[in-house]
Amino acid sequence: MTNLYKLLFYMTMMMGTLIAISSYSWMGMWMGLEINLLSIIPLMSSSKNLLSSESSLKYFITQAIASTILLFSIIMMMYLNNMINNTEWNNLMTMMMNSALFTKMGAAPFHFWFPEVMEGLSWMNCIILLTWQKIAPMVLLMYNTKTINLMITIILFSMVISGIIGINQTSLRKIMAYSSINHIAWMISTTLFIESAFTIYFIIYSIISLNIILMFKNLNIFYLGQLFPSMNSNPHMKMFFIMNFLSLGGLPPFLGFFPKWLTIHLMINNNMLLLPFIMVILTLITLYFYMRITFSSMLMNMEEPNWNTLLEKKMIKNQTIMIFNFISIISLVICTLMFSWL
Repeated sequence: MTNLYKLLFYMTMMMGTLIAISSYSWMGMWMGLEINLLSIIPLMSSSKNLLSSESSLKYFITQAIASTILLFSIIMMMYLNNMINNTEWNNLMTMMMNSALFTKMGAAPFHFWFPEVMEGLSWMNCIILLTWQKIAPMVLLMYNTKTINLMITIILFSMVISGIIGINQTSLRKIMAYSSINHIAWMISTTLFIESAFTIYFIIYSIISLNIILMFKNLNIFYLGQLFPSMNSNPHMKMFFIMNFLSLGGLPPFLGFFPKWLTIHLMINNNMLLLPFIMVILTLITLYFYMRITFSSMLMNMEEPNWNTLLEKKMIKNQTIMIFNFISIISLVICTLMFSWL
């Protein structure tokens, strides 16, 4: 019975996103976002996790406020278009609408809810929040890219905040949340140019995040202190974890470099030279704490009692995760060859 109700809510969550991104009117888009929100709240609750109720309540309140602002701005834009043709008011309402969408996806400085909600969720709910829940706000933002100055400001804020606050975290869920805020900035910059660039970035980010979170879930770890002992007795997972984490940071030999390379290429072709330069510099802060985690897990040999031995043995036998990791590691070579032939 439990799986049946979850299956129903998963289907309505996906349906809400699809309604939002394929609707012809702003009101239809708002309705799709609401269906999506009301479907994910029951999925967040879990009897095994005491913090899930708090997280789902925080998520609901924040998303409800953002939805109210979005609906208000839509109604005001419709009213202003019918009554007067005032460009300043229209721009103000567009900025308000975009701010609501930034709040929904968790971009800085509207990110205040995102790490706190992530901290109370299970890993499978985290992957939904990091990936699927970004689709609808991002696509709606693509339809409404008039406020370029606001978007550039959000990109810079997201880069700075995710880098500086992420350095200080010991919770893996919060590290993944601040990492997501950094990647949101890159995704927003792709929405300024070509939709297909956003699609490529989002798919690759989702694959890498899924790989990392499946490792965390199978090893049953949530904090850095648990990560190091778990990795010591499992060299296969240690290698895949290090490669995936560096790929998430965007180091060149790995797949994560490809979407950033594509984004920088697009921005330079469109005569935006200063912004990609600043973005690369600020991403180095995020890459610093990625490398600090990977180097620590590689070099530290902690002889502490490990309670997850059975889970780790199961992890080595889990062929699916191994295959996913192998594909994500060699995919940059495949992408480069494919684009060279095209």
